[in-house]
Amino acid sequence: MQALPSRSVETVCGWAIKTRLVRPDLEIQRHRRGTSPRMSAADQEQAVNRVVHTDELTAQDRAAAILVHVFGQQIEGVVGLTWNDVDVTEDLVAVRIGAVEIVLPDPLDEPWRELAATPGNDLTAAHPNSNWVFRGYSPGRHIDPGHLRTRLRGVFGTRAARLGTLHELTRLAPVAIIAEALGYSPATIERHAVDSAAAYARYVVAVRDT
Repeated sequence: MQALPSRSVETVCGWAIKTRLVRPDLEIQRHRRGTSPRMSAADQEQAVNRVVHTDELTAQDRAAAILVHVFGQQIEGVVGLTWNDVDVTEDLVAVRIGAVEIVLPDPLDEPWRELAATPGNDLTAAHPNSNWVFRGYSPGRHIDPGHLRTRLRGVFGTRAARLGTLHELTRLAPVAIIAEALGYSPATIERHAVDSAAAYARYVVAVRDT
C-alpha cells in the first residue's frame, strides 16, 4: 500500500475528528527524513550471502535482490527493466542502471544468466514475446512491485537494505560518482553521505572515550 502524503493524512484525520469517528485529541507524528531504519553492514553481508549462495529464492527474485541490495535500486525501477536494458554474453552480464552500464561480476551474474535462459511465465498466452525482465502474472505486465517486495521480505526488507547500501557506498566513492552510477540525484546521495559521516564521527568519539 502506498503511503499517503502528510496533507492527505491531515485531511482525513480532520474529517474523522469532525464526524467524531476518533478522539479530538488525536495527534499524527510526522515522518522526518533520515529516520527510516537501515540494515547494518553485518546484516547486509549475511543477506547478500543468502541471495547469492543459496537457493532460497528463485532466479527472478535473486536477480532483483542483487539490484536492490548491492546497487541500491528501488523496487519500482527494478520491475520496469526490459531486456533492452540488459546484455548477457558469454563473457559478461551488464545491466543499465541510471546513466551507466554496470557489469555484474561472478557470482552476481549467475541468476541473470539463468533468468535470460528461462525467463519464467513465458509459456502461457499472457506473455507472448514479452520484453519485461521481471514478468508478472497479468497479460503483458511486469511483476507488481508490492508482490516482489513481499517475496524478498523473507531475506531482507527492501527499503532498509537499499538505505543501508547507499549509506555504505558513500564511504567508498564521491557523491557525484555514486549518484550518476546508480541514477540518484546528488542531493539524495549527499544526505546519505552526511549521515554516514555523522555515524563515523560518533564511532570515533566512542572509541576515544573508552
